[in-house]
Amino acid sequence: MAKESLFCCFNTVNVYYMRKSSLLAIFMTVMVTVGAQSKYNATEAFAPLFYPAAGNEYRSASGEPGPRYWQNRADYNITSTLDTAAHTVTAKVEILYTNNSPDPLKFLWLQTDQNSYRKDSRASATTTASGGRWANTMFTEGDVIKSMTIEDNGKKYTPEFTTADTRTQVWLGSPLKGAGGKLKLTIEYTFTVPEYGSDRMGRLNTTNGWVYEIAQWFPRMAVYDDIQGWNVLPYLGQGEFYLEYGDISFSVTAPANMIVVGSGELLNPAECFTPEEAKRYAAAKLSDKTVMIRSAGEIGKAGISRKKGATTWRFKIQNTRDVAWGASNAFVLDGAKIDLPSGKKSMALSAYPVESIGTDGWQRSTEMVKGCIEFYSKQLFEFPYPAATNVAGIVGGMEYPGIVFCSYKSKGKGLWGVTDHEFGHTWFPMIVGSNERKYAWMDEGFNTFINGLSSAAFNNGEFKKQSYFDDPAMEQTVRSVFSNQGDVLLTAPDVVQQANLGNTAYFKPSLMLQALRNVVLGEKRFDAAFREYISRWAFRHPTPWDFFHTMENVGGEDLGWFWRGWVFNNWKIDQAVRSVKYNNSIPANGAQITIENLEQMPMPVTVLIKESKGKEQTVQLPVEIWQRSGTYTFDVPTTSQITEVTIDPDKKILDWDRSNNTWTGK
Repeated sequence: MAKESLFCCFNTVNVYYMRKSSLLAIFMTVMVTVGAQSKYNATEAFAPLFYPAAGNEYRSASGEPGPRYWQNRADYNITSTLDTAAHTVTAKVEILYTNNSPDPLKFLWLQTDQNSYRKDSRASATTTASGGRWANTMFTEGDVIKSMTIEDNGKKYTPEFTTADTRTQVWLGSPLKGAGGKLKLTIEYTFTVPEYGSDRMGRLNTTNGWVYEIAQWFPRMAVYDDIQGWNVLPYLGQGEFYLEYGDISFSVTAPANMIVVGSGELLNPAECFTPEEAKRYAAAKLSDKTVMIRSAGEIGKAGISRKKGATTWRFKIQNTRDVAWGASNAFVLDGAKIDLPSGKKSMALSAYPVESIGTDGWQRSTEMVKGCIEFYSKQLFEFPYPAATNVAGIVGGMEYPGIVFCSYKSKGKGLWGVTDHEFGHTWFPMIVGSNERKYAWMDEGFNTFINGLSSAAFNNGEFKKQSYFDDPAMEQTVRSVFSNQGDVLLTAPDVVQQANLGNTAYFKPSLMLQALRNVVLGEKRFDAAFREYISRWAFRHPTPWDFFHTMENVGGEDLGWFWRGWVFNNWKIDQAVRSVKYNNSIPANGAQITIENLEQMPMPVTVLIKESKGKEQTVQLPVEIWQRSGTYTFDVPTTSQITEVTIDPDKKILDWDRSNNTWTGK
């Protein structure tokens, strides 16, 4: 059986078709076409002016940061105390803020996210009634600021400040100079830990005590950038974060019988653990297999459980946007070594209550953390932090630099899925710092895409996800993802309907990247461009345009038509076989096949042609065949009657109506 791959020329075929076809054949073709009216508009799909602005000295048209790219910096030093009787955190944060912008700043904006848990907050007004994951019905007083001081050029003063929901504006005594001006802002504050903090943080009451998951717990600098200046969208719950980078040192003082885990490196394990536990902790750093640091049998009986008074746990993490931590006297703790491509080592840790132990339960967490971190480090960009900690608690799944919160009920495939997804966020948006408040598809969607790759690799595919393209329910997937009621990808997360968020933020952008990799660019070009995007924008703030530019410049394709259909519109794909005609009505003379694009989105086309004598040939047609119209006719050399013509035989395209993808001789 012969198989041929044909790359057909598309600039003369239509003329040839018109010259050679009989009037009857033309009439029959017209009759078939009338049955399904095309919605395709080539001029709109391939409109030339895709980019709204040219590149500049801050952001190059090639997709790279420009020669004068800048971003401001925020370094933090935080001391805090956890009061387990009142469920409060009392803290002092010192912020060293560096203004690298060219602009003098008369005021600063801070994010004070705990205010979202106030009864009068915008988050409460917009989510409580509608319910869902981000609704919060147990209210707190939010961030209670006790004092605020600024130190600038050796002078200290108390600034005027105003809090508007989850944003706090601080007016400066004199403008902070651009191009490197610095000041120190010190804030003393307290807040009550909500029991359910909109699935971002909270506390869980277990058999052996409360499990605290603490996040968005200190006032953080809002981003001031070259795109918008101050980014001051409020925190409502569904939209996530946009933060400046810097180094963060923090301490948590808690009852001595509690274990505290946090972002970054634990600086004083000998002061926190008993000598035996500290020895196990050190052994875990060097072990390829999971080492038990504090076992279930020791909880309440031995080791750290016997300590009295209070202990201060000290952590440090560099080049980060945020930190979070967990604390409990109910934690089982284990760990292992993470091997990184450069030869450096990191540490995988898991902290969980006894309720999480069971068949394929949390005792496998550290194995999973190690597996996904090592995979992404090799395939994408090296993991930048000294530890990766997984915490089991009330939060279903939430990511912060170097630490994630996952449901204490998860096990098996579910535990792998949530662990892999939350640590996948290390790359998007912890390393590549896109604006989650505006572009959820650039972190959730990109992360969902890479999760498929890691799941195929972990433990020989133990939890490998079935491809959407192989799923018997693929038609339902297509109907859902491309529904007219769906939100386009370029919709702010807080604007996306809750029922649509899974498609808009996660699944559709993942499918978009699969289409770009498998159909448009091919694996080699896509992978090179995708890695380059991560490298260029590591610890920086890319926009969608920076991503588009990079994929085009490195991948070597003008992709305006692709982004226009997938990101900016809710266009569908519907490729159809319209007709098959033989030259002079003789199969041995070759055939002319006409295909049509019935919906608005253009894509390249793969066509499989089968003949009665067993010959098969595959024709690969570029997307440019759709530049002038929604129909295209091409020649194929045939030696016998065609029995079947199929578009997308390997099902790589999410076609809206596959019933018209195949023509048969019948």
